[in-house]
Amino acid sequence: MRRAAETPARALSAPRRQLKRLSRAIGDVLPKGLYARSLIIIIAPMVLLQSVIAYTFMERHWQLVTKRLSASVVADVAALIDIYESYPQDKDADTLSRIAGERLNLDLDILENAKLPPPGPRPFFSILDEALSDEIKRQIRRPFWIDTVGRSNLIEIRVSIPQGVMRITARRSQAYASNSHIFLVWMMGSSLVLLGVAILFLRNQIKPILRLAAVAEGFGKGREIEFRPRGAREVRQAGHAFIEMKRRIERAMEQRTTMLNGVSHDLRTILTRFRLSLALFESSDEIDDLTRDVDEMSRMLEGYLAFARGDSAETATQTDMRALLEDLRTDVERLGAHVSEVELVGRPFVTVRPDAFRRCLFNLASNAARYGETVSISGKLETRSFFVSIEDDGPGVPPERREDVFKPFVRLDDARQDAGGSGLGLAIARDIARAHGGDITLHDSSLGGLRATVRVPA
Repeated sequence: MRRAAETPARALSAPRRQLKRLSRAIGDVLPKGLYARSLIIIIAPMVLLQSVIAYTFMERHWQLVTKRLSASVVADVAALIDIYESYPQDKDADTLSRIAGERLNLDLDILENAKLPPPGPRPFFSILDEALSDEIKRQIRRPFWIDTVGRSNLIEIRVSIPQGVMRITARRSQAYASNSHIFLVWMMGSSLVLLGVAILFLRNQIKPILRLAAVAEGFGKGREIEFRPRGAREVRQAGHAFIEMKRRIERAMEQRTTMLNGVSHDLRTILTRFRLSLALFESSDEIDDLTRDVDEMSRMLEGYLAFARGDSAETATQTDMRALLEDLRTDVERLGAHVSEVELVGRPFVTVRPDAFRRCLFNLASNAARYGETVSISGKLETRSFFVSIEDDGPGVPPERREDVFKPFVRLDDARQDAGGSGLGLAIARDIARAHGGDITLHDSSLGGLRATVRVPA
């Protein structure tokens, strides 16, 4: 019973899976942008509607009118054939030709002892050719030959008779609804005009959304961009909500910075008192140890405050990376490490917060100089990102522990992070990189140690 119940369920689930696959395939083909999708939403129904209207018009009006006109012309031709064969006294068909020209607007000629020309190639799309052929087969039922494309304004019909061939020439407008295509032209023209207007208005509605996305991305990278909500009511609401969120974040950061500045001032005051009190004592090993402890507490305090405070108040500007990396090289050489020539590929100007980015690189470079004797610094600009690589020939970090070194106050067994420091150097560096919209990754170095790569948006 269970197997019998599972079989219909599987049979129903198979079409669902196929439908999901089809939906995914269509989703992969369709554009991902809002502007392109909105255009499809506008264009697809319009094209579908125009196609239905055009098909209905062609089927119900154009073909019907053309068939009726063709039937009328063929009926006149059939009447002329019957008159010619019923009244043999008009041997030269002069009277019949005169009646056909004056009453029926047809030119009639009798080609005695002539034969029908060989059939020519049929046009690819011709309602008139098909309608005339059908009507001649139905009403006259004799061998015939027609030419609907040889002369643009005329059509020629030849019908086999016992004396030879009767040739009739008529104007195309007598058998064909020649003005009907004007309706299609007007329909397509008006659709293009309406589509152009829709695209213009749609672009104006999409611009505020793109602007809001650019401002949000710039705020995430620490860049200050002037923004005023525009567009539709919903887009304005989203813009005002973003501005309010931005103000709250800035207000919270300002309050945190103010609080930390107050805490820093109070702690520095106490540490200064310690230093003054220790200075009054005579020099001894115990006093020297206490002095070093106070200095260490001062350095740790500065590290904690720098990590908590960040550098968000600084404005992002165009910065010459070549000059910044050369200054970094000088600072690393002062730490006692050997630094090779700085390599820089691509345009050197990148928008960053200069002091914060300099501190990020210095924390990485000082960490490399502490554990290695040789340090390599290089920069490279790619499509939308700028990369700075700092390598050393030190002991390195195991791959499974490389993310741990960025955690605050975490130390590895080989003391790879801030020996004698606060344990926040690499955490501060990654925090600054991510505040720019980038990140820091660690890899094996070609020098044998560790390579730290900083990526920031260009």
